Amino acid sequence: MSETRIVDRTDASILIALDDEPLATVTALSEELRFARNTVQARQRRLESDGVLAPPSARLRPEAMGLSLLAFVSIQISQGELDPTVEALSAIPEVLELHAVTGDADLIARVVARDPEDLHRVTRLIVGSYGVMRTSTSLAARELISRRMRPLLERSLE
Repeated sequence: MSETRIVDRTDASILIALDDEPLATVTALSEELRFARNTVQARQRRLESDGVLAPPSARLRPEAMGLSLLAFVSIQISQGELDPTVEALSAIPEVLELHAVTGDADLIARVVARDPEDLHRVTRLIVGSYGVMRTSTSLAARELISRRMRPLLERSLE
């Protein structure tokens, strides 16, 4: 999303309905929500074009591809080398997310792998990437709260 877009009550209602039934048709959504079909269609298109809705691949669980090991890699980079380092790290498919952070590290990456040996391979790719000076890896033992947006959407309807 290039600029901040505020999700209003109508958008939130549509998004909650899509959360319940991701493949719902515009007609089904309009009937369920009691909104005009054109309203639902226009809103859904705008949510997609504005980047509010993630692409379908974002719903895919890495475990379904045999990538059951999740790790968070803290990365320190050379000063002034952010853009080329991000470009280099984006070429590693197992790096699912990359965030600039404050603290001891400059970046934190959410990384998946098949097993510890595969994670070693992935972290070696990260360490060998342009601009990377040092890394520290933490394994996720288990997920306690999955990524979620629904509670925020529901609160916006109050």
